[in-house]
Amino acid sequence: MLTLSGSLRIFLALEPCDMRKSFDSLHALVVSQLGDDPRGGAVFAFTNRTRTLIKLLYWDGTGTWIYAKRLEKGTFCWPKPSDGSNGKLKLAPEALAMLTDGIDLKGARMRPWYERE
Repeated sequence: MLTLSGSLRIFLALEPCDMRKSFDSLHALVVSQLGDDPRGGAVFAFTNRTRTLIKLLYWDGTGTWIYAKRLEKGTFCWPKPSDGSNGKLKLAPEALAMLTDGIDLKGARMRPWYERE
C-alpha cells in the first residue's frame, strides 16, 4: 500500500505519455527521460495528453506497483513542461494528494469535476 508520508519523494513526468504503457515501459521512461532510478523508492507520476488519466509507478522494495486513476469528466491540473527541469517536477506528498483530489496547485481551488451522487 502506498503511504504518502513526508519523506516520500514524488516526481511528475511533465510530458504526456502513452497510457498503454505498463511496468516495463514506464520503468524505461523513468530511466531514459527522467534520468532517475525507478527502484530508488520514489513515486513517478505520468499522465496522458488529454490529462484524464494518471498513473503512478512505485517500487516498495519487494516489487513494483502501478496505481491508476481515470476521470469520468474533467481533467487533472498538470504543470506545463516549462515549469520543471529535466522533464520532471518534484512534488511534496501533500501536493500529490491535492492533485489527485482535483485541486489546482497554482490557484489552490477545486476544479469542476464530475462526481456521482
